[in-house]
Amino acid sequence: MGARVTRVFRTFNVENRARREISKEKPTPAPRHPTARLDALANRPEIQEEISRKDDRLLTLLKDVYVESRDPPKQVKDQSVQYLPCKHEEKRLTKLGHLDALDVKKVPKGKISIVEALTLLNNHKLHPHIWTAEKIAEEYSLELKEVTSLLEFFIPFSVQEFPTENRKAI
Repeated sequence: MGARVTRVFRTFNVENRARREISKEKPTPAPRHPTARLDALANRPEIQEEISRKDDRLLTLLKDVYVESRDPPKQVKDQSVQYLPCKHEEKRLTKLGHLDALDVKKVPKGKISIVEALTLLNNHKLHPHIWTAEKIAEEYSLELKEVTSLLEFFIPFSVQEFPTENRKAI
């Protein structure tokens, strides 16, 4: 509904308004600064003389320069494929239990996979006296500070199933 109202005002007297805008005189542009014109400078004889004059001091310096170039020795291309150099990261095998089909096999040192993270969080939750932060850091090649932060801020969920006879009571 609002579009119809705005369209009426937008199209009202369009032709007259367009003619009025077209018939207006165009504003004159601002005058340019006299040094901004290069063609006025190019016609001056002093500048032309300066351009065509040879500088003897620069010519003697140029004559002293001697460049000797040699092509590098041609190398016979080997048939083997040459790979670009890349940064080799030290990797470790993952420590997985029954979920090894779901996860990656090798992880860079200092990092863990998602399955490993869930496993170590669950182990720490079930046996905190055995799976301490120091043991986890040593086992998974992690920094102790990162492991303590991981154990502090990430807690796995615990699923509780209630027996059928207690469901009615709940």
